[in-house]
Amino acid sequence: MNVTDLLGSRVETEDGESLGRVHDVRAELGARSLKLTGLVVGKWGLLERLGLGAPGTSVRIRTHDVVPWKDVVRADRSGVVVRRPPE
Repeated sequence: MNVTDLLGSRVETEDGESLGRVHDVRAELGARSLKLTGLVVGKWGLLERLGLGAPGTSVRIRTHDVVPWKDVVRADRSGVVVRRPPE
């Protein structure tokens, strides 16, 4: 699966709660590769992708709409399933 396959995918928790769709990804650049660190999801994630997430600055402030990659249980063509974050 490629990153482009993830974009637009439905995201839900293991118990079926919808979190929206994948609008973007977060990654860290290493010496020889990119490491996927998170998925930008939900309505605020869409606004951020459109450049409206942090008006007047290049800082991304909508981190609550980023699902850490470590919380992804399954990612395939049928969608993404994630663990529910602790409350």
